[in-house]
Order: sequence, then structure tokens, then C-alpha cells
Amino acid sequence: MLDVRRLQVLRAVVTSGSVTAAAANLGYTPSAVSQQIGVLEKEAGIALLERFGRGVRPTAAGRLLTEHAAVIGRQVAEAETALADLRAGRTGQIAVRYFATAGADLVAPALARFRTEHPGVRVDLRIADGAPDEEADLTLAVRRRGGGSDSAADGLRWVHLLDDPYRAVLPRGHPLADRRTSVDLAELAAEAWVGSERPGPCLDAVLDACAAAGFTPDIAVECEEYGTAQGFVAAGLGVSLIPLTGLGSRHPNVVVRKVRGPEPVRSIHAAVRESSLALPAVRGLLTALQEV
Repeated sequence: MLDVRRLQVLRAVVTSGSVTAAAANLGYTPSAVSQQIGVLEKEAGIALLERFGRGVRPTAAGRLLTEHAAVIGRQVAEAETALADLRAGRTGQIAVRYFATAGADLVAPALARFRTEHPGVRVDLRIADGAPDEEADLTLAVRRRGGGSDSAADGLRWVHLLDDPYRAVLPRGHPLADRRTSVDLAELAAEAWVGSERPGPCLDAVLDACAAAGFTPDIAVECEEYGTAQGFVAAGLGVSLIPLTGLGSRHPNVVVRKVRGPEPVRSIHAAVRESSLALPAVRGLLTALQEV
């Protein structure tokens, strides 16, 4: 294989017209330049230079390689510039995965802030189920509260972003709907429930809180979408617990109240690939999420 550096030495000799001039331009000794040309000719298997007057000139093979050396030189320079831009966070692409209820209040404003500082970086943003995606640089996910912050495992660093408390969602006309303050979780023990979570850390947060209050909820209706759950509650089919970020759009026929004794909370984290933390763009997006 031809050595790229030796090709650039050949190009310097051809453009300057002599080994001595090329050596001066490159900061080498003439003997070092001659040695590099000799090795390159062995790699090429053909003579690349011939004497001409007091200098040298390229053979046909020398002209051919000099032309390619010029192209390679430009490409290397472009690669170095592109790499510098990537290292500085001016260009590149990062893959981000998020779950639906984190979109409007967390992801959207964070991305708006991020793009003002990194306009040349493309963000591949896709919705996912909340589990860390091995192809993503950053995934928003829910963990048990107290699951740790800035902890690393399996090549991921978990960074706590916010705690998202659950609220009691009651149909209008419910006896507890007139409360202006919070509702004790135990007061919902005898109610039929509209389940709003699929199995996982979100549902665990609800079940753990109910267990601490001394009961297991009687889930009469299963639902995995917060808007639909509100519709079932509004129809009088039960009560529900829905996280605050899931209540951006509220059904007109439900009442939302704080919960205590205890208050269920889900913990939202960013799972960031350790290798991606070397990219300023990923660190910039993480900072924007934390600020939001």
C-alpha cells in the first residue's frame, strides 16, 4: 500500500522542482527526502522521478501519483476540519429517544434551547418505549425514585432530570372532588380504578405508594394512555392516578387533586452512552434538558 505521507513528499518535490527545495519547504534534510522517495518508488514498483538539468522532474508514474497526492491532501484537510467541527459540537448527528409524556414539557423546550447553541447538529429524535436504546446517544427513561444519579452501568450513565408526581384524577361530582387541598391516597382504597400505566417503573411507583397506604388498587379498567384514562374517569368508570407531565391536556369532566400519604412519584432520567459523553453536542443537549 502506498504511504500517504510519502505521496505528499513526492508532491513537494515535483511542485518545487528539486529535492533540496522540497527539503527546505518541508523542514527535512535532502537525504531524508531522497530516502522517502526511494521507499515510495519501491512501493510503487516504478521510477517516479528523473534528473532534469540541476533538478528533477516526474515520470509519467510520478505525475500520476502527484495528481492523486493533491486530491488526497485536500481530502485529509477536509477530514481534519470536519473532525474539528465535530469535536467542537458545530456539526454531527445525535440520536435521541423519548417517551410520549416527556415530549411537550421537557424535550421540545430543551431542543429549542439546544438548537440555538448547536445549529449545525442534526438531532434524530424518535419516540420509544422508555427503555434505553442501544443505538441512541441519549434516551429519556423512568426509573424508581432514588435509583441513583450520575451512576454508570452497561456503558450508560444515568442522570436524574426531574421527579414527576402523580395526581388523583376524579370524575366531576365525586365526593372528594370538592376538596380544595390534597387527597389522602387511602381514601381511594375502596374505589374502582382506571389503570393508566403498563407494567414497569411507572406502574411500580403507583403500586408501591398504594402498598404504603395499606391497599392494592382494584383496577376495573386497564388503559395505557393518559388521555383515554381521563375519558374513562370522566364517564364515571373509576378514579385514576396520572403523572403531572401526563396532564398537559385535561378532560373538562375530571377534577385533578394532589395526593398525599404518600405521594406517588416517578423519576425521569436521561440514559446517556458513556462514549457519547465525549461529544460536546450530547453534553449540550443534556445540559439543556437539565436546565428545562
